[in-house]
Amino acid sequence: PGSRGGREGVCVVPQWEQDQIPFAHSPAQMASCVLRPRRLFTRLCSTAAPSSPSKHKTTPLPPLRSARHPAAAAPLIPDFSNYREAYRSKSSAELVRSLLVFRLCSYSVLVDRHKELINLSRLVLGKWLFEKVMRMTFYGQFVAGVDQDDIKPLIQHNRSFGVGSILDYSVEEDLTQEEAEKKEMDNSLPEYYAEVSCESLAEKEVQGDNHREKKFRPHRRFGDRRENVFSARTYFYADESKCDQYMETFLKCIAASGGSSEDGFSAIKLTALGRPQFLLQFSEVLVKWRSFFRHLAVEQGQGGLAAVDTKLDMERLQKSLAKLGIATLEEITHWFTGEKIGLSGTVDLLDWNNLIDNRTKVAKLFVVPNQAGEIEPLLLQFTEEEELQMKRMLQRMDVLAKEALKKRVRLMIDAEQTYFQPAISRLTLAMQRKFNTEEPVIFNTYQCYLKDAYDNVTMDVELSRRENWYFGAKLVRGAYMAQERKRAEEIGYEDPINKSYEDTNAMYYRCLDYILDEIKVNRKANVMVASHNEKSVAYALRRMHELGLHPSSKKIYFGQLLGMSDQISFPLGQAGYSVYKYVPYGPVEEVLPYLSRRAQENRGMVAGTQRERVLLWNELKRRILKGDLFRAAY
Repeated sequence: PGSRGGREGVCVVPQWEQDQIPFAHSPAQMASCVLRPRRLFTRLCSTAAPSSPSKHKTTPLPPLRSARHPAAAAPLIPDFSNYREAYRSKSSAELVRSLLVFRLCSYSVLVDRHKELINLSRLVLGKWLFEKVMRMTFYGQFVAGVDQDDIKPLIQHNRSFGVGSILDYSVEEDLTQEEAEKKEMDNSLPEYYAEVSCESLAEKEVQGDNHREKKFRPHRRFGDRRENVFSARTYFYADESKCDQYMETFLKCIAASGGSSEDGFSAIKLTALGRPQFLLQFSEVLVKWRSFFRHLAVEQGQGGLAAVDTKLDMERLQKSLAKLGIATLEEITHWFTGEKIGLSGTVDLLDWNNLIDNRTKVAKLFVVPNQAGEIEPLLLQFTEEEELQMKRMLQRMDVLAKEALKKRVRLMIDAEQTYFQPAISRLTLAMQRKFNTEEPVIFNTYQCYLKDAYDNVTMDVELSRRENWYFGAKLVRGAYMAQERKRAEEIGYEDPINKSYEDTNAMYYRCLDYILDEIKVNRKANVMVASHNEKSVAYALRRMHELGLHPSSKKIYFGQLLGMSDQISFPLGQAGYSVYKYVPYGPVEEVLPYLSRRAQENRGMVAGTQRERVLLWNELKRRILKGDLFRAAY
């Protein structure tokens, strides 16, 4: 039985998947596979999100209840095929632009050679005319404007049709692959490696880094984190002053969101705020600590359970730790008693995470044997400058969260690669615990193509319930699948991605169901269904109706990108649901990398864009036949 009243949720992991759980150490080494973290790390480690792979069978999408016989007082379920209602907000010129842009994106030869075509167009047309053409086509379709003043008309226009905004200043560095790889390698290694060339690192491991898991080491082959990533922007660390510049950019975005709407979001990426070495090392600590818990769960016959349902018997756990030589049974018993852990007789993952809090004596004892069998900290000791870099990153996050609270803007923390994500999620949780006490200000992003997505969602919900703060989540399928799979295969660690698209769909619905059930019983949970998939949106609507969750509660949000899936966004907004467009803005020349990714993403979403083109063309034909071609949007 699950850990929540009236809910059952046992997730059985097949034996072959248990065998692949990454932990290449003997039992004694497992016991010591967590570090004596420095004070800053141990404070942050205490409530890290879990990671426990599970496999799910795809279940068919249940049919929607007929709109002609809705439940009592239930709001309208929008018809996403009603092109007249979907494009009420669009002028005929905007319909033509959308048709043109989507058609151009369908030609692979144009998308593959888009950089050359852009450079040629800029050379032939000149800067002024080039920007004019871009504004009439791709820029006008996917970008709201240049600055805070330029984007206000569009934001207010969308708001009048019930559609809010998630602002994102989408200026990106236009680096070559070689430049990106060099930046990543130079800044993903400890400071005292600075004199060692990237080529040397590729040939042999640096002394002292041998005990690091493969996944959490920097690799030049994957130094350009933009490779095969079309739906997310990428930041590369240069220095601390550059991080301060990014923070100022995010602050301006928060100000723009607060100044243009009353209920907006602003999107940020944590890799813009600090050196990636910190995120890599911190993520490794969290993953190994959870892996140790998973190993102990297998010993107690609970290896196939979801993390939220795993409860270790405290006495057996203490004996196991003593047997592994961590300390005497008397000392271990004293740790648990002193920290008031396991008072119920069991220890779950949240309790386990608290053991490496900086306040506990046990924290300093977790070390790892090196190649020579000598005991040493799992992570290399930070230099004074590296400790300052960590503190500055946390300070920047704090500044952004305080400004968002002041401006009444919610912060959407974007998800990133799995070798960064455990640290990003833990830092986001720390912000949620501090700033989500009265309303949901900070939202974390969960990528449902990951095997451990359900465990991450359920344990974070459980933590919010125990500590009585507002849980905020954005559910996406994910942006890094091709890159993650290739990296895992070539470097040699377990693929973190679900086996198939059907498994990812099942994971998406499973996570969504859990959060919706939580909203039903606990009004402090909130979720954004961020998807261009009509079936996923329809599923969320059906579940809302089944659970009696009315749109007016403003606990469930929907999100799509500006310029895409308007047939979903605008009918939802006009039916009273909370729906948002992800709204990029910035100067034409500086958002070209973003526009490049949009073109490639649309080329990949063939079925979705084909349907959208059909609906756009049907509405345009209707206006021509009715004589409404030149009528303003209404």
